[in-house]
Amino acid sequence: MRGGTTFSFVTDGIGSALERARGAAGDRDVLIGGGASTVQQYLAAGLVDGFDLHVAPVVLGAGERLLENVGDLRLEQVRVIEAPGVTHIKYLVRR
Repeated sequence: MRGGTTFSFVTDGIGSALERARGAAGDRDVLIGGGASTVQQYLAAGLVDGFDLHVAPVVLGAGERLLENVGDLRLEQVRVIEAPGVTHIKYLVRR
């Protein structure tokens, strides 16, 4: 799309997707979008430097545990912003 967002669907793994995203981003940050399974894969592979968690009192379906199956993570909470109906929390992943 000219001047808009371009979506590329990568089906050969998170490493390939990250490599393509880094190539497209140049010297800018790469953000990962997706559900719990996507984030878990990147966390377990040690490919995440930090993340924002947005907590709202809504459960979709049975819910999923974001930090399950990701190994032994050390997280540092660096920011919390409260707003009506949601709390935004920023974590850095410490290795």
